[in-house]
Amino acid sequence: MATRSERADLFASERRFFLVMALAIAGTVIFGFGLDFWRFDGLFFSLPFHVHLHGAVFTAWILFYVLQNWLVASGSVALHRRIGVLGGVVAAMMVVLGITTTVWAIEMHRVPPFFSPGLFLALDVLGILGFGVLTAWAIALRRQADWHKRLMLCGTVLVMSPALGRILPMPLLGPFGPLAVFVAMSVYVLVGMAYDIRRRGRVHPAYWWGGGVLVVTQVLVGPVGFSAPVLRLAEQLAA
Repeated sequence: MATRSERADLFASERRFFLVMALAIAGTVIFGFGLDFWRFDGLFFSLPFHVHLHGAVFTAWILFYVLQNWLVASGSVALHRRIGVLGGVVAAMMVVLGITTTVWAIEMHRVPPFFSPGLFLALDVLGILGFGVLTAWAIALRRQADWHKRLMLCGTVLVMSPALGRILPMPLLGPFGPLAVFVAMSVYVLVGMAYDIRRRGRVHPAYWWGGGVLVVTQVLVGPVGFSAPVLRLAEQLAA
């Protein structure tokens, strides 16, 4: 009976923890893009429709992620599962819109000045593909809650880079900007690992896989972004 009680306490604690993490991610993203809105004032409304659609879909994902964690924390697991398919649709839209909006930014010469076009292309595309892989994997393992929620967390962290890039002093960081964004994203995964060690006595393997995808996507940014094919593609897009 004591073991069953301890397991119930662990499950309840985990549900609260992942809700807090979802709220922390949402707060970071809202703050980052809120700064952008304030900086550019009326320019925000002059952006093309697909850019606004991109922003709306990514915002929908963050809000949906919070909602799903809240449903689980409040005991509405059945509803969480019923509406989960909607998350898959939104995630697929994010991958498509993430890539097309990155291409548009290069074509329209709207790449942030602290990034070269090739590096910007590699950073955004690798990040959104990593998100897609982890989210698809999490959906495939939706009946294994321990894997599902950790992979979802790691996947969502991967789409935080644009928000973090707006919070961090990127022009001052220069070539270390991408590294700073990576470190900031890693904090969220490390917090999850620390929680596991405290509550479970070990790090769940889902974090090693999710964190591994985060590391691999960031390690590849430089080699891919400065590779001849990507530099040539970025040059053609910007022509």
